[in-house]
Amino acid sequence: MDAGRLSVGEFAFPGPLRDQLVAAILDGAKTTTTGLLDDYERDGEPLPRPGDREVVVDSAGAPVALIEIVAVRVIRVADIDLRHALGEGEGYASVADWRAGHEAFWHSAEMREYVGDPAFTVNDDTLAVATEFRVVADEDMDLTALLHQARAQEDAR
Repeated sequence: MDAGRLSVGEFAFPGPLRDQLVAAILDGAKTTTTGLLDDYERDGEPLPRPGDREVVVDSAGAPVALIEIVAVRVIRVADIDLRHALGEGEGYASVADWRAGHEAFWHSAEMREYVGDPAFTVNDDTLAVATEFRVVADEDMDLTALLHQARAQEDAR
């Protein structure tokens, strides 16, 4: 396998939700995440792929962990399965719970402002990027240096 890309992992927007998600990553409860394909296209970001690594940052922008992408699926929102929903580490007991939680985020004023559409909505056919990852544990890892390297690589794209 080729060496993966290194990028910055920003979960949700800075604030309480990001803090909750970062805590779930650090305690091992969160091993999956879901984004919208449109977001990658809008931002000109490449889709994650197995072997890629991300320096996870907290709401203050400080590096807190390194994760490695294990699997990526581009699927309809309606096709998210229970295994993925449970792996989100947010306490979802069903796919319906996952959907309600994610739609609350995707339909929020902050998200609608981000996408530039005050009427933005997600439906069954909206394409999602369902990603599975693992935390890379290495006591000797310099997360600050990795964050600088990741930002430099992103700027070069």
